[in-house]
Amino acid sequence: MNTKHTLLGIALIMPLASFAQSEVQPNEKKDTIADQEIKEVTVVSRKAGVSRLAGAINGSIINKDELFKAACCNLGESFTTNPSVDVNYSDAATGARQIKLLGLAGTYVQMMTENLPNFRGAAAPFSLGYVPGPWMQSIQVSKGASSVKAGYESITGQINVEYLKADAEPGVEANLYGDTDGKLEANAAANVHLNSKLTTELLTHYENRWGANDMNMDGFKDMPNILQYNLQNRWIFKSEHYMLRAGISLISEHRRGGQTLKKMDDDMKKAMEGKELYGIDIKTNRYEAYMKHAFILNKEHGTNIALMTTGSMHQEDALYGHKTYYVNEKNLYASLMFEHNFNKQHNLSTGVSLNHDYLGQQYRLTDDQTQAKTRDNEKETVPGIYAQYTYNLNNKLIMMAGIRADHSNLYGNFVTPRFHVKWQANDIIGFRLSAGKGYRSVHALAENNYLLASSRRLVIDDNLQQEEAWNYGISSQMNIPLFGQTLKLNAEYYYTKFQNQAVINFDSNVHEVRISNLDGKSYSHVFQIDAAYPIFKGMTLTAAYRRNYVKETYDGIRMDKPLLSKYKGLVSASYKTPLGLWQFDATLQLNGGGRMPQAYTLANGEPSWDQNFKAYTLLSAQITRWFRHFSIYIGGENLTGFKQKHPVVDAMNPWGSQFDTNMVWGPINGAMGYIGIRVNFGRL
Repeated sequence: MNTKHTLLGIALIMPLASFAQSEVQPNEKKDTIADQEIKEVTVVSRKAGVSRLAGAINGSIINKDELFKAACCNLGESFTTNPSVDVNYSDAATGARQIKLLGLAGTYVQMMTENLPNFRGAAAPFSLGYVPGPWMQSIQVSKGASSVKAGYESITGQINVEYLKADAEPGVEANLYGDTDGKLEANAAANVHLNSKLTTELLTHYENRWGANDMNMDGFKDMPNILQYNLQNRWIFKSEHYMLRAGISLISEHRRGGQTLKKMDDDMKKAMEGKELYGIDIKTNRYEAYMKHAFILNKEHGTNIALMTTGSMHQEDALYGHKTYYVNEKNLYASLMFEHNFNKQHNLSTGVSLNHDYLGQQYRLTDDQTQAKTRDNEKETVPGIYAQYTYNLNNKLIMMAGIRADHSNLYGNFVTPRFHVKWQANDIIGFRLSAGKGYRSVHALAENNYLLASSRRLVIDDNLQQEEAWNYGISSQMNIPLFGQTLKLNAEYYYTKFQNQAVINFDSNVHEVRISNLDGKSYSHVFQIDAAYPIFKGMTLTAAYRRNYVKETYDGIRMDKPLLSKYKGLVSASYKTPLGLWQFDATLQLNGGGRMPQAYTLANGEPSWDQNFKAYTLLSAQITRWFRHFSIYIGGENLTGFKQKHPVVDAMNPWGSQFDTNMVWGPINGAMGYIGIRVNFGRL
């Protein structure tokens, strides 16, 4: 690492810190009444940016205060300060990103928006860019097998996004952002109260990444140019016994990546004379609509019936060199649920659900343009039924047991049991236990079409089975009084064991990536400990360490999962001045090394890459100045300047057999600076 960058990072981190706590400050002013002195008291508080889920499920809620600590341009950039969730690039050419939770890929995390399943199948590779940061009110991250209410797909956890609410205080908010990588964003949110019962909200987003950055001078854009328009309209109607929430959204995005001559030196340009440049072009149109009806039958017992429906159509037309992939994916989800509190201790939730997926696909998986395109349609319909019982003894002991039965027209019947328990022993320490099963239907090409941006031959085995895994977890949360403040400690362990899995195999053949059914064992062990403590007034320090042990079987050999850091350390600090005018935030991450897939031998006899990649550090920092109706923020990401040296293998010969964009384990871009402004116009 560059020593200059390291010293700069230390200098930025030392004065900064996080959540801040309530303070009671005696004022010097005194009043005398009947010979008694009464001190005037001013209460100053700062809401914690992250809070624990209150129920039996282990997890946390990330609110806007936490999101404001970084640029958070979209959902994928919202976990900078989170020790549990990693966001990594899937390849070095398309800009596809994926979440990793409990050491496993984001496909095992159930993505939700407003408690409705979303961004499945073909939407998964680029979905983290479909949720603008300024639109989000909060993010709920739950770990392990979650509630059966939302379905059977959660294996390592759920991430649920709550958007800004249409029934919030009426007004208009805007956010303008720009960075040194040539990216401009503009966001606006406006809500109107039409009457006492009906409110509506309009969310708009414009994004343009026009820069052709090539910091490592290999002739490939580090990030594709992205032009995105995103629009969402939401409605809420409330009466005494009925509530309706509904909305529609439209997304149009165009990604253009691949080779560029702008940063090539003269020798490289001469070498490329007369050769066709390798290009990536991905056009996406996505449409969504949802309705949520709630019928309140008995307020005293919380008795209600809810009907939730959502539908989406995702159209993607992608070109990787001469390889093509087109998909028109349609999804329909409906859930009818009944809830009743028998008393304060006993709650019952039952319901039925229906999920339907259709993927109309046309593709050519080779650069040979004479080869005809293949048509392939995938259809699956899954009706299901569930029941969940919760026992709550004064919030000291909470037990939640759920079971659901579903039937797939492709995989037949399957049962999903889940169990959670929380025991709050006293005000200082509490424990949680969880166990449950999860299933997932695999749409191998739709979910992994970014793999086509490589010379590796993509081979998908016939008759891929439904993925099936058990997840077990134990955690302990402690609130320890220390020097007049509270030290918050969390320790947890999760074990995920697959019975069936679609394994992405880079090791068997250096010129091939194969997706096949698991033949052997696959599991992950994840240990994490984190702590938060208010160092002094207005400042809190958060520190965390996580260790991943993730193994998969490739051709009968059990090995570490490749391209995955074995550990992660994080220190995050935030300081807000007493009057709340200035805020300083910084986060330092240490990402451990890991295993690389099997290398091949170059013409000079050397291996194409090392057997392992080394640990690296990342630093981000931001300064915010708050005013009455607006705030200005300036910051930087990857201030250590670290970047992977050769993320694109054999970049000068993209039509050759050794060209590979999938060997990504670290940052592709170097240091980046940004500036933005948030404005609250109030009621117009």
